[in-house]
Amino acid sequence: MDISAELVKTLREKTSVGFMECKSALREAHGDLEAAITILRKKGLSAVEKKAGRETKEGLIGCYVHTTGKIGVIVEVNCESDFVARNAEFQSLVRDIAMHIAASDPRFVRKEDVTDEVLAKEREIYREQARAAGKPESVLDRIVEGRVTKFYAENCLLEQPFVKDTSISVKDHIASHIQKIGENIRVRRFARYRLGE
Repeated sequence: MDISAELVKTLREKTSVGFMECKSALREAHGDLEAAITILRKKGLSAVEKKAGRETKEGLIGCYVHTTGKIGVIVEVNCESDFVARNAEFQSLVRDIAMHIAASDPRFVRKEDVTDEVLAKEREIYREQARAAGKPESVLDRIVEGRVTKFYAENCLLEQPFVKDTSISVKDHIASHIQKIGENIRVRRFARYRLGE
């Protein structure tokens, strides 16, 4: 079946999903717009996993300054196309991430960014704390790994509970936008400034 570019454009505007995904859903739905929307929704988060390896060379640099004027954030969030970078949904996500960074003060973007040196130091501190609390040697490794997981959740942006909905992580919030928008999205870097620091 031949799908018109106008119909694909309409579906993209309604769903913020990529061109090829929209065209494919419309073909599967035999040109029925509502059925195509349902097909795209059923694909769900599995689409997020498929997009994870795709290159992100476009995007936005967003900023947020707290109302007190004493904390400011600059963040680079990448996507696959300039079309998505201009999308209001993507721009809102970038603002949300910048605001989250201002509120939660992460040190790293992702777990993989934590250096071996920092991790070794944290593990050593947790081990000594557990020993000082009288924990037996046989459980020290489990205690240390549990505290390392907590360290990630407190210090890595993607692992932190999202400030606007603490039932999900920042990573999950981004994943829901990947699903809606239809492109891979990646936080590349950020800088957080506090007056006087």
